[in-house]
Amino acid sequence: MKVELIGLPLDLGADHRGVDMGPAAIRIAGLKKELIKLGIDVVDKGDLHVDIPEILSIDNPKLKYLPEISKASTQLSEAVRDTLSRGAFPVVLGGDHAIAIGSVSGSAAYFKEKGQKIGLIWVDAHGDMNTEESTPSGNIHGMPFAVLLGKGAPELTSIGGRYTKINPENAVLVGARDIDKREREHIKNSGIAVYTMSEIDRRGIHEIMIEAIEYASNGTAGFHVSFDIDALDPVAAPGVGTPVEGGLTMREAHVIMEAIARSKQMVSLEMVEVNPILDTKNQTARLASHLILSAMGKRILG
Repeated sequence: MKVELIGLPLDLGADHRGVDMGPAAIRIAGLKKELIKLGIDVVDKGDLHVDIPEILSIDNPKLKYLPEISKASTQLSEAVRDTLSRGAFPVVLGGDHAIAIGSVSGSAAYFKEKGQKIGLIWVDAHGDMNTEESTPSGNIHGMPFAVLLGKGAPELTSIGGRYTKINPENAVLVGARDIDKREREHIKNSGIAVYTMSEIDRRGIHEIMIEAIEYASNGTAGFHVSFDIDALDPVAAPGVGTPVEGGLTMREAHVIMEAIARSKQMVSLEMVEVNPILDTKNQTARLASHLILSAMGKRILG
């Protein structure tokens, strides 16, 4: 198996600076070396270019840095598509969660050319289903799930082609526990499958993942995994910009990734929202690296 690492040090979609250092922190945590130990051929493609906010201005406070995020997302979409075209597996390192617009669009475009569609497993404390009309902050990292379902600014929904990237019946949100008021209606009306932390507590993560994988893979070529490290409890992952107590344990997160690896249905992967400035001795970046390894086949649990 061949993996290509693609970094997108984007922090324009979030309020907290520092998440642009996420790709470097995950690399420093030893990701490439550990992937090679699994027998994987790894090529690090480096980081795509992103402008920094200090040299930019905000034209629309409801869609902060829209032109720059659209440009970066288009670059990433093309990079992911090219990786898949070379027969390699893309692992994208963020960066804030706005990068998912590019990574998922690129994966979807590649399979659309083959007459196929993909599903989506979105692991996150938040819904990321806001639009320009509902956002309380204007931060685009709170919008990518909606964009991929075809809702939102045309500058974003058209990246990778003017079509809906993910059908709601193949989209799953796992780990939700902090949803904005108006965003709740979007989620309820979207048709996606949602597993909140309370449901995970009640039913167990193993059972949840059996269902999630079935949803995302039914009638598809496979699914993209978008993993926001803030899905974990801040005790396990302190280095995030929007921490929410009551999240996944480290063990539950590994169960998620191990289940995904066993399914052999994952077609692309990203890890987002690692913020080294807010981290403790690179703890969160190391955990992010370990979770990627679990998704790629390394077994942590028996």
